[in-house]
Amino acid sequence: MCGIAGIFRPDGRALPPETREHLIRMTDALVHRGPDGAGHWLCGPIGLGHRRLSIIDRRGGAQPMTSHDGRYTISYNGEIYTYRELRKELEARGARFTTLSDTEVIIESVRLFGVSALTHLEGMFAFALWDAKERTLLLARDRFGKKPLFYTLQNNACYFASELSALTALPVLSLHIDQAAIIRYLAHEYVPEPQTVYKEAKSLLPAHYAYVTQSGVTMERYWDLPEPKKAAKADDCIAECRSLLTQAVRRRLISDVPLGVFLSGGIDSSLVTALMAHEIGRVKTFSIAFTEASYDESRYARAIAERYATDHHETVLSADQCADILPSVIEAMDVPMADASLSATYLLARATRRHVTVALGGDGADELWAGYENYPAYALGRLYRRFPRSIRLGLIEPIARNLPSLSGYVNPRRALATFLHAAYTPDWLGIQDLLTAHHAEDLPNLLSRELATGYNWLLKEEFLFAATKLEYEAWQNASPLARAFHVYCRSYLPYDILVKVDRASMLNSLEVRAPFLDTDFAEFTARLPLEFKCRGLTGKRLLRKACADLLPPRILNRNKRGFQIPVADWLRGRLKPLAEDLFETSRLQQEGFLNAKYVHALMERHVSGAADLRKELWTLLVLQLWLRAQAKKPAVRSPTDTLWPIR
Repeated sequence: MCGIAGIFRPDGRALPPETREHLIRMTDALVHRGPDGAGHWLCGPIGLGHRRLSIIDRRGGAQPMTSHDGRYTISYNGEIYTYRELRKELEARGARFTTLSDTEVIIESVRLFGVSALTHLEGMFAFALWDAKERTLLLARDRFGKKPLFYTLQNNACYFASELSALTALPVLSLHIDQAAIIRYLAHEYVPEPQTVYKEAKSLLPAHYAYVTQSGVTMERYWDLPEPKKAAKADDCIAECRSLLTQAVRRRLISDVPLGVFLSGGIDSSLVTALMAHEIGRVKTFSIAFTEASYDESRYARAIAERYATDHHETVLSADQCADILPSVIEAMDVPMADASLSATYLLARATRRHVTVALGGDGADELWAGYENYPAYALGRLYRRFPRSIRLGLIEPIARNLPSLSGYVNPRRALATFLHAAYTPDWLGIQDLLTAHHAEDLPNLLSRELATGYNWLLKEEFLFAATKLEYEAWQNASPLARAFHVYCRSYLPYDILVKVDRASMLNSLEVRAPFLDTDFAEFTARLPLEFKCRGLTGKRLLRKACADLLPPRILNRNKRGFQIPVADWLRGRLKPLAEDLFETSRLQQEGFLNAKYVHALMERHVSGAADLRKELWTLLVLQLWLRAQAKKPAVRSPTDTLWPIR
């Protein structure tokens, strides 16, 4: 696991002498992604930089790496789990190797298969590959986007890196905060790719490769999840499920450094722990316990640790600890994201890194296997609209308005209000609406007058949530619920969950692997008919059956519990002074994004207990912390007077 950076002049002219200094500055900004070594390579129009976290072939895998014949040079971030099998295939076809690393396997795969080599790579990756013979630069990213890659075209060159922080480290670049991206962030809680929070920078999309030429960056998709289809007998699918998941875990055990597993006590991480224990014996497990009882699930993690006799490490967190670390974590992020579990994930990664360099986790299972309560809520919402108006308006919704408002993990009044709002949205928007922090109808009041006026066109749902609509409509022949799966797998998973895990872990120089996102296993899961995944309120149906012997009933039959923190209480107590400072009128007016009067009203309603606005206020708090950090960076400019439309 590493960090990459580079500069390329598509016109073929040699890079100026100061390029090495620029590469060093970029890689220095990525030191947390690779503390074990650094490398810089320049040749004519191309310069590549690398920071290394040594996992495989610790002696011989230094980068940037040039092929034995000098044709290819690569800077690569990631792990190819099947590189040994692929190496044997390449050697049978005449390939030569001088190292034991997976990096060289990528080079030789491209030599033999061309860009279709990407379909042979099982793992997580982002890389830049220079072909000296063809004078071309290839950028590529893994199927689910577990590893990031950003670029900007400026100064007659393409600058690219694993994080936007490497771009903001260069004063020679002009990066302006994109007001349209901020608006989308307020709705999504993240900025949907390929857009980034800066006007001039873009993200290479997951499962895409790109060639950089004088005409720009040309992206092409090389993979997608298959649509659901009728399956064979359930018993056959159960056996295949178990076999493929076992294979996925086994693949992710390759390492020359110690491994562990994030163990929450939920089904997903418990299965990874069980299968890992069967493969390697005693496993190191790591979990978080909260002092706030309604958020604490540590007893479930301990139950699995005891069953498999793991070397278990439990970190107990209080609200004060998470709140204290929050500003520094948000400020270290290269992108604003309002996932409330970020600080807890960061602290878990920090505790884990004291013992191991690699950890396995359960990421992706909830999106692929209907683990979220949002899936049945979406399906029920489509049915709810058909209820007689007299029942909806005369009975159910009045009751909803009078439900108790609690500050714990679940607030019944807020949960039902969220469900009802989503139920009345179009089918394509319903699944996204269950996640939304600030709805389209709220934004004209939330935004500053100038922003709301200048971006009036963006405040329409079909533009604000254009990425959601695109992913929903991609599966033309699938049911609405199946399309909802696709939306989460192609948006929420790569742009929220995987970004959170990547940044929280890499800020601690920890590599995290996701067996549930193994290509073979994910494709198998995607093809399953919906009834094999969920029925009624129960998700992961076939997965539970396939692994029933591995988990005790109290774990196997648990409902999904997100990795959350007590945001509602914090905003009324521990974080209230910080929020009030960041929401100060003059600060908001100077930044020019938010309507101070409206923000203050939200805060007053929440603090008084009149409403539970944890999600809305948390999204705003994270934005303000992130903006405060950006103001200190030399390459980041304030929004210009000219409002940029998104094309």
